[in-house]
Amino acid sequence: MKTTGNTIFMTGGTSGIGLELARRFRDLGNTVIISGRRKELLDQIAAEDRIEGIVLDVADPASITAAFTDVTARHNVNVLITMAGIMQPENLQDPAHLATSEATIDINLLGTIRAITTFLPYLQEQTDPVIMTVSSGLAFVPLALTPTYSATKAAIHSYTQSLRLQLADTAVQVIELVPPAVQTNLMGANPDPSFMPLDEYTDESIAILQQHPDVEEILVDRVHFLRAAERENRHAQVLEILNASH
Repeated sequence: MKTTGNTIFMTGGTSGIGLELARRFRDLGNTVIISGRRKELLDQIAAEDRIEGIVLDVADPASITAAFTDVTARHNVNVLITMAGIMQPENLQDPAHLATSEATIDINLLGTIRAITTFLPYLQEQTDPVIMTVSSGLAFVPLALTPTYSATKAAIHSYTQSLRLQLADTAVQVIELVPPAVQTNLMGANPDPSFMPLDEYTDESIAILQQHPDVEEILVDRVHFLRAAERENRHAQVLEILNASH
């Protein structure tokens, strides 16, 4: 993926990694359009950051279709980043967790699949087309506190691999962004200070793209502890370490 001269549409992007990446891509000379469910927040970001926003709820297929029609009528989008997602704790012994589980699957997994399905035929007609999915280090070693989140990210990893293989004979590049624990508000307003600082994460991620434009997975150094656990026969130990404090 080239890091300048793109027109990027991002599902999500109103906070955390998504918003910071949107700012970095904007500063590199890309046109960036983010999306989210709250128009007032999108308007605020547009005013403060000069990043256009479109109302979108990835849990609603009609909303995805409307956003696609809107953005492609005004922009020649060549990059889709499926950033929208939620992460919530669940007690699997409490039947009430099912509502959280279903919402997490609907947004994280089905939302990604819906967006890709809607945009793919259009992207295949563009120059330098890219689909970037967003998984997590927890795709490879789960956090028991957030079981469905971890499961959806494992599914995104698997889905991305299949997508890449099915598109191997096309011009569409498929990239998986694999964040470690990053200091964002994904799990609340006060992130753990031991998590990777957001600016460091985005700096390293952009540097990887700049140095390796053909990369398949964007893996910062901090995420290798989780990403390589199975391959290095450390999975059981890492699972225990990761979940020791939860």
